[in-house]
Amino acid sequence: MSDNEAFDFVLDAWAVLAHFGHETGGVRVREVLRSAEKNERRIGISIINVGEVAYIIERERGVAKVHEALAALRSLPIIVLPADERVVLTAAHIKANHRLSYADAFAAATASLWDARLMTGDPELKALDGNEISVEWIGKE
Repeated sequence: MSDNEAFDFVLDAWAVLAHFGHETGGVRVREVLRSAEKNERRIGISIINVGEVAYIIERERGVAKVHEALAALRSLPIIVLPADERVVLTAAHIKANHRLSYADAFAAATASLWDARLMTGDPELKALDGNEISVEWIGKE
């Protein structure tokens, strides 16, 4: 992945779980996924947020469901983006300056570095809209 590749959207764990859970915000996630299947959009997710999806599903539904979810995630038109030094240090900077989880800081850093809108319904990330990143809010108002 080169530094100058841009993405239209980066999904956080909240957005992926909304898609899997068929929640209200999942409708918008599915719209974007359909456009990515047609090569109209590029969608990414940080490997850290993939791990976040995995631990949430395992905690709530068990390890067998994690394997199903990861297989389903791999089948989607989403590119898993690495957490290299540049991403780690950007996430650390965001975490140092905002009240949010470290995993959320990776979602924000990934969106920022790949010039993408962050799709989320996580209230911690909504506050970043217009600062370091652009947020597409899919949560409840």
